[in-house]
Amino acid sequence: GLRTLQLVSHDERSVSEHLERLGHVPLPPYIDRADETADRERYQTVFAKRPGAVAAPTAGLHFSMEIVEKIRKRGVELCEVTLDVGLGTFQPVHTETLEGHVMHSESYEIPTETADRINVAHAAGRPILAIGTTVVRALEDAGLRAAETGSTSIVAAGRAEAHLFIIPGFQFRVVDSLLTNFHLPRSTLLALVCAFAGRELVLTAYQHAVAAGYRFYSYGDCMLIR
Repeated sequence: GLRTLQLVSHDERSVSEHLERLGHVPLPPYIDRADETADRERYQTVFAKRPGAVAAPTAGLHFSMEIVEKIRKRGVELCEVTLDVGLGTFQPVHTETLEGHVMHSESYEIPTETADRINVAHAAGRPILAIGTTVVRALEDAGLRAAETGSTSIVAAGRAEAHLFIIPGFQFRVVDSLLTNFHLPRSTLLALVCAFAGRELVLTAYQHAVAAGYRFYSYGDCMLIR
């Protein structure tokens, strides 16, 4: 079963300082090597600010601060969310049907400023582009929370736990476009992408990616679905 552990430091250094010194970067299981010092920077997005996630939201790895500034200069608004990505993101689907899979939960936080800007953009008919599947899950969960309260807003601000499992047939309320990596087969991430773009279109895109030699998974290439 599950257990809760309390860690206590017995010297002047905090527990977080010990973890930073002794811990390892939790690379995805399909990266068949030990973590290296370089992974502490490579497996981190330019948006990272708070501790809490045990895996990177890898679509964000495609951005540098230079790219971010170029995007802003073109009039694109960038909104921040906090994603406590869990190790469940690597858990494959072992059941015969997607409906039989027990989906892991993940914490997220949407600041009031971000929610307000998304709500204004949606009301004005401006598209909402999510950087990664974890952002999609957070925004759509926040959309369901807003709907459950009878709010006229498209998303609700605040911190919450997303238990949402997005599979084909899901009705998207918030996200219009998606930037995402190429994912493992039999994964919940691929199920979300198929729900968003349609299974046949995704299969066609993946066939092209394989034929063209694209790189897959966390350190691989990405695609924009509009």
